[in-house]
Order: sequence, then C-alpha cells, then structure tokens
Amino acid sequence: MTTQNSAGTGMANRTGLYLAALQLVFTLGWTTYVVYLPKLAAEVGIAPSAVILILMLDQAIFTIADTAMGIAADKLAPYVGRLGLFVGLVTAISCGAFVALPFVAGAGAAAQGWFIALIVIWSITSSALRAPPLTLLGKYRAEPQVPFLAALTMLGYGVAGAVSPYLGVVLREHDARLPFVISSAVLLLTALGLSRIEHDVVRDTVPPTPAEAAKPLGLVPIGFIVAMVALALGYQLHFAMNSAPFYLRFAAPTDLQWLMPVFWIGFNIAMFPASLVVKHRGGLVVMGAAGLFGAVAIAAAEFAGNLDTLIAAQFLAGAAWGCMLMSAVSAALAIGSTGAEGKVTGLIFSALALGTFARMAAVAGGLQKMPEYAPLLHWAPVACWSVAGAGLLAIAAARLQGRSSLKASAGE
Repeated sequence: MTTQNSAGTGMANRTGLYLAALQLVFTLGWTTYVVYLPKLAAEVGIAPSAVILILMLDQAIFTIADTAMGIAADKLAPYVGRLGLFVGLVTAISCGAFVALPFVAGAGAAAQGWFIALIVIWSITSSALRAPPLTLLGKYRAEPQVPFLAALTMLGYGVAGAVSPYLGVVLREHDARLPFVISSAVLLLTALGLSRIEHDVVRDTVPPTPAEAAKPLGLVPIGFIVAMVALALGYQLHFAMNSAPFYLRFAAPTDLQWLMPVFWIGFNIAMFPASLVVKHRGGLVVMGAAGLFGAVAIAAAEFAGNLDTLIAAQFLAGAAWGCMLMSAVSAALAIGSTGAEGKVTGLIFSALALGTFARMAAVAGGLQKMPEYAPLLHWAPVACWSVAGAGLLAIAAARLQGRSSLKASAGE
C-alpha cells in the first residue's frame, strides 16, 4: 500500500510540474508577443495608438474562449487520450499562427488583414492551454492532493511573471522571428506531452465516478466567479498600473526591472504553505482571507515612506495574490466536481482576462493621466480585494453553516 501511495504521489508531483512548465512556457510566449507587437504592427501599417486595441481584442477573445475550452475539456476528459489529442491539435494550430506573425508582418501593409486574422486565430486556440489541462487535477486526483498541485501549476505562472521584465529587456533589440519560432516549438513540444501525462494519470489513479451532465451554475459558483473578477481587476490595477509609479517615488526607472519581480517572489513563496491551509480549510476561506490581507498590503504600499517599506508591502501583496490564485484553482475544481471542473476553471481564466481587459480599457482611455481619477485608481485595488475577500468568507461561512445544518438534520 505504501509503495502504491508513493507511486501515486510521485505521479501527482510530475503532473503538477508538467502543468507548471506548460504555464511557464505559454506565459513567456505571451510576453514575447507583447514585447514585439508594437514593432510588428508598425510593419503592417497599424498606428502605435491602435496596439492597445489589439491587446484588448486578445483579452476579449480570451474571456469567451477560456470558458468554451473548459466546457470542451469536460466533455472530452472522460475519454482517455482525447483531451491530450485535442490540446495537442489546437496547440499546433496556435503555434502555427504565432510563428507566422513576424513573417507575415514582414510583407508590409498589404498583409495587415492576414496579420489581424492570425492574431485572432492564435488568441482563440491558445485558450486550450489554460483550463483543459487543469481538468486532469479535478477529475483524477484525490481532493487532498489538489491544493499542492494547484500551487505547483501556478508556480509556472509566477516564475514567468518574475522573469518577464528581464525577458523584455533582452528581446527588445532582437529580430522577432527567432524568438517566435523558439517559443512556439518549445510550447508545442510541451503541449504534446499532455497525452502521455493523461495516460499516466489515468493508469495510476482510480477512475472517476461517471458524472451526471453538468448542471447550470448555482449561487455559490456565480458568487465565486464575481469575486474572482473583482480580485483580478484589483491585481491588474495594483500591479500593472500602480506598482511602477509607487517604486518611482524612491527609485530610478532603470531599477524597475529589479524591483517589479518582488511581487512575484512573494507570489511563488506563499503558495505552498497556503496550500496546506487550503487542504484543511478549503479554497474559499483562503481566497477570502488572502483578499483582505492583500488589501492591507496594497494600502501599506500606498502609504510607504521609503523604498524598504514599499518592497516589503509589494512582497506581501504578491504573496496574497499567489494565495488567491492557487486557492481559486483548488476551489474551482471542488465547486465543479460534479463534471464541470473545466467549465469553472475556464471561468477563472475568463475572469483574469476580463480584469486585464478592464485595465487596458482604463489605459486606453487615459485615466491614469487624469488627476481627478488618481484617487480612484489608487484605492480601487484595495476596494476590490477587500470587498471580494469579505464576500468569499461570507460564502464559505454560509456553506459551512449549511453543511452543519444538514448533518444535524441527518442526526435527528
């Protein structure tokens, strides 16, 4: 029995590391795209002011496609091998469109339509790399294993966030074609490994009980997703819009590439101890508590009087976001455990995309340059995280009370 448990744990850890690698490679590919998009857009005659609109289009597509891909994963996951095949085929299309972007851009303004079409194809198909692989955790892994595996998976996302500033500096002066080819090749090879992982997971675990057809989302999942949208918006406003100006109060612009990753260091470190709490208390509780804690950390960053205090506050804010995102994946897989793991997980990524879209819309509208909106942008992250955190704790308390009442009724 001990040998079987050890083998199962080892396979579970390999699954988590694989998913972490997948998230890392995909997120670095997105960074490569963002770094080169202004230059490529200029080559096809797109004005610099329109680049933000292209990025908003990407996020709008992700908002829809992530949930759609999650639903597709729910339908495919019960058939061993089909999920890996689906992800591999869609990723091949995605990588093909991605590789073609710099080559098509080289054709000049005449290729503008093709350039936009390739971006749309890439945006739609890349959603296959987010929610679908995570459904394996919900459908085949024992519930106590899920929080740690979710932390491993999100580690790839966090590491990518930490190295992205350096990657931007390194890539900016190089030709786009080679980075696009290399990132696509690595991503495709990584994605093709999902079929092997899928077969190993199924072989080494007890098959899941056949689930009923997924039912419409109830009040708890809806409240969970609404809170996730608020948390995502708070993260976007704090990190992407406010963090650099905070640092520039005490540091030079050239120091940002060393200071911005502090947030992600906190993110990566905090997830694993927090996964132990999720294992015993549930994802909703940790999400809610981390939301409130993170709101305090953001407020501390706002009032920081020196660089050391700001660094500490940013570290703690990143730690809170790591706890939120890791526990959100765990909670989604638990909430969707009746056959909707992919759907609810897809909704998480859709919420993240929606938050990114809202932040980009604020930038496109020039809100950060309007003095009258400065208080709103500075305190909106605190409001988003504190309100969402309190709401999630209320949902968790209501669920706990409902379970206690049910047990009491059963005892009677």
